[in-house]
Amino acid sequence: MPAEFLTPEQARRYGRYNGDPAPAQLAKYFFLDGNDRAEVASHRGTHNRLGYAIQLCTVRFLGTFLPEPTDVPSIVVKHLAEQLEIPDANCLGQYRERLATHHTHVREIRERHGYRDFAEEPEH
Repeated sequence: MPAEFLTPEQARRYGRYNGDPAPAQLAKYFFLDGNDRAEVASHRGTHNRLGYAIQLCTVRFLGTFLPEPTDVPSIVVKHLAEQLEIPDANCLGQYRERLATHHTHVREIRERHGYRDFAEEPEH
């Protein structure tokens, strides 16, 4: 995406977390409703459920997927793990072990929620 209109600081901060989301942001973008919970529950393993939820909420909040999907503030991980009743959020480390899973989850989220990659046609 051309970024000539962004300042260097804006370009550096674009599409990533720049600190912890505020409580109001957690409530708005990181709340899992019944449909979200059913979607997340369709994945096997606590690490996959937590990773999927993180990607789903990250794209809601940032408008993009992260290259490293677990590179999120710990408050986000904790907030989602609590909602999913995952007692040990450290299981998220396992989500990083299989790169194909991240890409499959991105495809699923795009299809289910209508997100598009603006680097692809016809948006490009």
